[in-house]
Amino acid sequence: MSEIYHPHPDEHGRKLRLLAPSQECDLARLTDAQACVTFIPGSACGDMLNGVVLAQAAESEIEHAMWRADAEPIEEPPFVLPAGKQAAAGAVVVEPDGRLWLVAPSNAFGGYTATFPKGRAMGASLRATAIRETWEESGLSIVLTGWLGDFSRTQTHTRFYLARRVGGHPAGMGWESQAVHLATPAQARQLLNRSTDHAVLDAFLSRG
Repeated sequence: MSEIYHPHPDEHGRKLRLLAPSQECDLARLTDAQACVTFIPGSACGDMLNGVVLAQAAESEIEHAMWRADAEPIEEPPFVLPAGKQAAAGAVVVEPDGRLWLVAPSNAFGGYTATFPKGRAMGASLRATAIRETWEESGLSIVLTGWLGDFSRTQTHTRFYLARRVGGHPAGMGWESQAVHLATPAQARQLLNRSTDHAVLDAFLSRG
């Protein structure tokens, strides 16, 4: 079998070999609210979903969204970082049809087969981090709509926001992801393999 590489180089500019490449699934059922759809880098599908165009988002668009994020009227508590943890942020991106966006880290990095997009806050605000990491890992451009909760992981304490997709395309996922899933909450529970992500999903489902 020939070797398969991610189309985008890693953070060091090196080619990334995918040891167990993901497969596209049900792209033709993209608009079916009960379908679990899997995209891989370069996947081609319809150009519209739930009234929002699917098109690659430019980095300048994401940078502008990051700049605007801290001015959004979102109520959230102070972020209290436990000793020994690093600050991180992520997003639970919700479609109008109720499905959620998940990412499959390349080569199951960190032991994750699927997870919510997230990353460490490297000099940026938590809100800006959530927007940047979601784009880098899923190819999606988002707007934050609310605070979901703060969750501790092995090395990080992560603030998760609720978000809606306003642009981008999952086929444009960066090197950190080898697939992007669009799944119902029940399907997401089956895809997520870490208790920390199940806690995030439970918080989403338990909203009043």
